[in-house]
Amino acid sequence: MSAPQRVTTRNARFQQWEAQLTNRSKRHRLGEFLVQGVRPITLAVEHGWRVRTLLHDGRSQTSAWADNLWETLDAERFFVAPELLAELGGKDESPELVAVVEMPEDDLERLGHHTQHGPVVVFDRPASPGNIGTLARSADAFGAAGLVITGHAADPYDPQCVRASTGSLFALTVVRSPGHAPVVEWAQEHGYRIVGTDESGTVDVDTSDLSGRVVLVVGNETHGLSQGWLEACDEIVKIPMAGSASSLNAATAGSLVLYTAMRQRTPS
Repeated sequence: MSAPQRVTTRNARFQQWEAQLTNRSKRHRLGEFLVQGVRPITLAVEHGWRVRTLLHDGRSQTSAWADNLWETLDAERFFVAPELLAELGGKDESPELVAVVEMPEDDLERLGHHTQHGPVVVFDRPASPGNIGTLARSADAFGAAGLVITGHAADPYDPQCVRASTGSLFALTVVRSPGHAPVVEWAQEHGYRIVGTDESGTVDVDTSDLSGRVVLVVGNETHGLSQGWLEACDEIVKIPMAGSASSLNAATAGSLVLYTAMRQRTPS
């Protein structure tokens, strides 16, 4: 393990990390993204995501958590001036550590195809990274096998998404797909039913069988499911509602369907 380097000015390397906070193109060109916070960094390490770089503010006394990661991870290491690391950590004060984590390959075969797994949840063209993070958190809580983001969408590696997921993003297999067709082909090849969620659905979610190999598709926050997904679905379910609300937030609706699927897999 090489000796840590020091960054005390807004040099080219710092500007590269800074750009990854807000510039999607640079994140994906480099194949890496910044992770802030104890729980997200811990889950990234626990679930085998590769940490390429660790950034430390150089304080003399740090927690056992930070010391352990600093000493044991096979990653490039930098001491970064506290005021600069605070910018990268998204806080007024410098965090102990910020991690630069490698993005996984966008390969649908990483999802696996085993009946004991929970459903694969697809978010079609989500506009909000916060909604992706919220749905990732629910997918983790309710035992989903993976999260697929399709179409022209917000970035699952945006810091807002990672924060909203409270690190649950790292407990999932995450894959991006340019559209619905590759996912449909994968689902058909491996024997998955495709169930969409939409307010125009004809089947109440409680009466749909979500216990087997299922791909659950959640549509865009404003426009719902794309025509391609509507045509690909074997079934489209709706969530019965009372009151004056015309629809649910997309991530909320997806969470309710994921909970229903979990209850069906583990009946009381």
